Amino acid sequence: MAEIYVIVGTGAAGMAAAERIRLYKKDVTIIMMSIDEHSHSRCMLHKFLGGERTEEELSFVEPDFFQKHEIYWGKGQKALGLDTKNRQIRMENGYQPYDKLLIATGSVFGIPPINHFRTASNVYGFRDLIDAQKIDAAVKAKNAKHVFIVGSGLVGLDVATGLMERGVKVTIAEMAPRVMPLQTDDTAAKAYQERFEAHGARFLLGIGASDSIVNDQNEITGVVLSTGETVACDFVICAAGVRPNIMWLEDSGLAMERGITVDEYMQTSAPDVYAAGDVTGLSGVWPNAMDMGRIAASNMCGVPTKYTDRYCMKNTSNFFGLQMLTIGDINRQVEGADIYVKESKNCYKKAVVKDGFLQAILIQGDISHTGHWQYLIKNGINISELLKTKDVFDITYGDFYGLDDMSEYQYA
Repeated sequence: MAEIYVIVGTGAAGMAAAERIRLYKKDVTIIMMSIDEHSHSRCMLHKFLGGERTEEELSFVEPDFFQKHEIYWGKGQKALGLDTKNRQIRMENGYQPYDKLLIATGSVFGIPPINHFRTASNVYGFRDLIDAQKIDAAVKAKNAKHVFIVGSGLVGLDVATGLMERGVKVTIAEMAPRVMPLQTDDTAAKAYQERFEAHGARFLLGIGASDSIVNDQNEITGVVLSTGETVACDFVICAAGVRPNIMWLEDSGLAMERGITVDEYMQTSAPDVYAAGDVTGLSGVWPNAMDMGRIAASNMCGVPTKYTDRYCMKNTSNFFGLQMLTIGDINRQVEGADIYVKESKNCYKKAVVKDGFLQAILIQGDISHTGHWQYLIKNGINISELLKTKDVFDITYGDFYGLDDMSEYQYA
């Protein structure tokens, strides 16, 4: 009887793993389980919400992916528990046995401890397709005119964009003094804020919610701010923070901290059980999740492979035609660092350099030909000599092209 390889989750890590398993193992049975009924790119959910794409058009794999790789897909099935002793997963419709298991259940949104937020019927997140579908249904059912969004990070602005495409007014509350506080500085944040406000968004910066008002149907109809103002709304979306989706594993015996604990081979504390992607708490970046999935799959198939590239401090965004790339912590105060800023009509750049090593960079505007910046930061390349003759923003990958031995540039 063929071995059974089970993957729970059809996101970036799960899909990459499935493809890699089939590459190495032609005769095993591969089963994928997911709560959603459509594979989808989380980065494109706002396009579904805004009516630009259908559910089918959100997929990041070819339409015949499952057929081509001979993968059984259990759609619309929620994992409820894991029994590592008997090698089976408890699903809503029964038990699924496994010989090798990959947990790639991603992350879930958090709801702040504000009165009624965790009990009202019209509070949503925006993490997976099922969340977007609920919001879409709520907009249609309520003929929604005004939505209150908690959080102005990438997720908050994504959902705001989708709703505004449909003519819904949004109020976005952010505890920090600027939008996208983790990815921007004051200048970059202002540029995005102005574009959103020009399209009708209202921002409440440095202001939190302290209470809410509910009706007889247990629906929030207004959010009370820390200033005392009440903002009327049709429903609430929480977009401030996520956590690894591990609640269903509480009785599994797996070693867990913030996420599932894995070693350098992506193996958990249980035999033949691996984990990859957001559920590990290691990275929330799409390419890293896919890398983890492939590495976990290789090890599941007996091809020892280590996960070494753990650098994940990179974010890109594009709102209303304004692109931005941030690598590293652009807001961290580095003692003795030099701050370089360059502004033009169409582009804003900021770099943090200490002792010849690039610590962080932000580019807003034209972000083409910028792949080398992550390489310089994560590998600790010393650019001191280059800075003697070049502006930091004029450094290109060509300055390092053809060097077989990078040791003279490496951080000792």
